Amino acid sequence: MILKILSHFLPEFVADLFFLTLLLGLVGTVLVVRWMSDRRTNMKIERARTLRDNGLGLMEKLTIRYKAQHADVDPGQILSLSLSELVEQLNKGRLTPENVLYAYMEKAMEVNKDLNCVTDFLPDCEAQLQELKKQKEKGLLYGVPISLKDHVGYKGHDSHCGLVHFLGILEAEDSVLVQVLKKQGAIPFVKTNIPQSMINFDCSNSIYGQTLNPYNHKKTCGGSSGGEAALISGGGSILGVGSDVIGSIRMPSSFCGICGIKPTGHRMSTLGFASPVSGMKSAVMMPGPMARDVDSLALFMKAVLCDDMFQLDPTVPPIPFKDEVYKSAKPLTIGVYDTDGYFLPSPSMRRAIQETKNLLEEAGHKLIPFSPPRIEYALNELCIRGFFADGASTLVDKFNADIVDPNLKSQILLYKIPIFVKKIVSFFLRPVFPRIANNMNAHCGVSSVKELWKHNTALKEYCREYTSEWKKLNLDVLLCPMLGPAFNIGGPGKLFAGFCFTMLFNILNFPAGVLPVTTVTSEDEEELKHYKGYYNDPWDKEIIKGMEGGVGLPVAVQCVALPWQEEQCLRLMKEVETVTRRHLKK
Repeated sequence: MILKILSHFLPEFVADLFFLTLLLGLVGTVLVVRWMSDRRTNMKIERARTLRDNGLGLMEKLTIRYKAQHADVDPGQILSLSLSELVEQLNKGRLTPENVLYAYMEKAMEVNKDLNCVTDFLPDCEAQLQELKKQKEKGLLYGVPISLKDHVGYKGHDSHCGLVHFLGILEAEDSVLVQVLKKQGAIPFVKTNIPQSMINFDCSNSIYGQTLNPYNHKKTCGGSSGGEAALISGGGSILGVGSDVIGSIRMPSSFCGICGIKPTGHRMSTLGFASPVSGMKSAVMMPGPMARDVDSLALFMKAVLCDDMFQLDPTVPPIPFKDEVYKSAKPLTIGVYDTDGYFLPSPSMRRAIQETKNLLEEAGHKLIPFSPPRIEYALNELCIRGFFADGASTLVDKFNADIVDPNLKSQILLYKIPIFVKKIVSFFLRPVFPRIANNMNAHCGVSSVKELWKHNTALKEYCREYTSEWKKLNLDVLLCPMLGPAFNIGGPGKLFAGFCFTMLFNILNFPAGVLPVTTVTSEDEEELKHYKGYYNDPWDKEIIKGMEGGVGLPVAVQCVALPWQEEQCLRLMKEVETVTRRHLKK
């Protein structure tokens, strides 16, 4: 059209030249804009890395100075204490908060050099030591150093979610949870690494790179609270704050051999937590504690479920921690299953459940087989379709100013495929790989507000169906599989459906925790070679690739309770921890 118009006024060759110049100009402009965008992205990344390095440099300087002035302090003795032992020593004055903080700062730096798990030093921790001296009453976490997942809001620091999009946006104030922790005497001192966008159970991003598993550096530490799990497992933190929207506390806790719990949605405040996707309601994001033993999780819950939290965030129901439920000795009625019929657990996972079941029965608890209803429907139609109700467009937008991490490319490619193409591909895939086809179709999201309302109604109906099955058996709690052992680095990005063991309890909004009970044996490894799963499809093959080479890695189980019964969930976790430790001592 342009050529025809120009040909009326200019010779034809001049019009052709003009059009070619215009086309080259447009292409050049696009390339320049892209180059400038990439340059800005790289500059942001370099600045973030420099700030991190400067922070760690300051951390090291402060530690060296303190050690020189207090040569008589034995960091090893401090680091060997459990949280309950540490709190006792601090309250009796046998240890000072300074002794403890600098011991953990030094250890955190050592662990970080090995695993690359720390993203930020919080220098306010020194000033907080002085604030502790002014407090009239000692809080339940008096003098306890605590680490924070990177998206936990902390004044003067960014909460980047593993994305360049959020870099440099500094928080105006502490998140409510951090404020409460400080009032209870805890001292936040570092932030920890997360996967890009936090929608992955690996732990790598374009800003700070890959965090490694403390047991095996070829393995991932899990995600999205991966930096927390790695630091705690490595001994660089005694207590940490993670968060969980489809398994992000439980997955890394499983991979790194520590304990973690996802509370009921809204049991604790989420004000001040950053998120790449806000407004999504199908699965409620929930902060929760991560530590090396169950008593530490219970102490954290008891400390934060207090008047300070209920006043700072009135949307949190004022339900204090029920210590009498956690410490009860009454035998439990426990539902149990070792497979849900959707993903066949690995040999070590099924063995972990069976061994734990037997130990609990020997301890006097009643174990009853439980069959979770309509698992594939729940995972695809309720969780995935609701989680990506917009077809993942909101999440994809956050990557516009970023470099996609290699471990996330498979997922991002799926998210970027137009919805109509996903529907066509899933249609043709269904006869060959029905499980994968149904999952892809679920990523199309919902088509209208009306469909979203139907989805929300279906979610409530499923929850009612699940709790009805629970009540028929008169269960107190549930024991079930947890994905493990840790995957090889890069594996999680190819198997997003691996979240199936955890995401169910996010859409049900049940409290759920994990703890290690055994390790992978050579017999487990040999049996894994013959693993076929339920479908023998590419996902089942990825299980073998992801988990191979896992001898010696920790294997966890998952403990679940009904909504608002975190104490009962922790009670089961404590029972499992007790019988497991007793068995190992034999």
